[in-house]
Amino acid sequence: MADETRLIRAGASDKPLVKTVGPPIQKGSTVLLPSAQALYDDANFITYGRQGLAAQSALQAALAEMEGAVGVSLYPSGLAALSGALLAVLKAGDEVMVVDTIYKPTRRFCDHVLTRFGVGVSYYDPRTSPETLVGEASAATRLILAESPGSLTFEIQDLTRVAELATARGILTAADNTWGAGYLYKPLDHGVDLSIQALTKYVGGHSDVFMGSAAARDPALVRALDEGVLHLGWAVSGEDAYQMLRGLRTLPVRLARQGQSALTIAGWLQAQPQVAAMYCPALPGSPDHALWARDFTGACGLFAFALKPAPDAAVEAFLDTLSLFGLGFSWGGFESLAISGDPQLKSRVFQPDYGGPLIRLHIGLEHPDDLIADLKHGLAAYARLAT
Repeated sequence: MADETRLIRAGASDKPLVKTVGPPIQKGSTVLLPSAQALYDDANFITYGRQGLAAQSALQAALAEMEGAVGVSLYPSGLAALSGALLAVLKAGDEVMVVDTIYKPTRRFCDHVLTRFGVGVSYYDPRTSPETLVGEASAATRLILAESPGSLTFEIQDLTRVAELATARGILTAADNTWGAGYLYKPLDHGVDLSIQALTKYVGGHSDVFMGSAAARDPALVRALDEGVLHLGWAVSGEDAYQMLRGLRTLPVRLARQGQSALTIAGWLQAQPQVAAMYCPALPGSPDHALWARDFTGACGLFAFALKPAPDAAVEAFLDTLSLFGLGFSWGGFESLAISGDPQLKSRVFQPDYGGPLIRLHIGLEHPDDLIADLKHGLAAYARLAT
């Protein structure tokens, strides 16, 4: 054979790979099939690299094990997982009931995409009882989409009861479970049909890779999710899947440390004179603590609190004085973060009084004493402008 041909063929081997702790990262768009018959065998689902190779399959298997799922689909971001799961089960003429505290980009997708394709969208107060919620569903309601705890304000819903009542009426339920990370809370165990999360957050754990997942137990829903990914052309790379799998291995240890630190800091904040209210469901005395204790096995590092009313300049001074807390919207990584929440609340239908300017904190892996010292400086700056 000519040099050109030999160079193309060189290095190809059918020998099995040596076993390593992690899966191999396969880089390729083309999948070589064993025979002509296999080219069009519908049972051979993976015929193209976009459909997932070794690292992607290993991550899916690990997530399914953690969530108690029959199957897990992967998406290139958390928002893609939410939008992909909705598109997989909804059609024109359907209606979806969405909790008013849903992640803001999900709300944007519902309002600007689902409605454009003939899906009716309505929002419900997270304080609505399960009986009232499901009772208000129409004959066209196909899905109830929850997020528990809710974004920014951390209301917890009784999803066990919601799922029970919805199932009796033939209505699907889905939960954005990014706060619980598929580990602290397992929606499928509570009867919820679809468990969705931004793996970008706690599973990745290092603020450097995007991905989302949707898990289900019903084989028909698993197939619908898989087909949705196939039809819309989504894919995740082997490198990203490998990083996610690596993060998943340390998820329990990181969550335990961050949850413990968060409770320490939330307890300290609760006693500060500048703080009007705490929104940390894992903290005794906070709203929904009993429901959290019933359904969750632990806390993560994300919670909010309200400062006593003061001008916007005081809120900005609080945030700008912080040095260990970065000012950023994502969370779930090793680093601590802070944002003001009030600007995001304006789009909500239901507008309760949270007691003052809302601050969301993500507690990272820094020592809690150092983070408390940083917050002391911020609160002192707030107090100077609040009076």
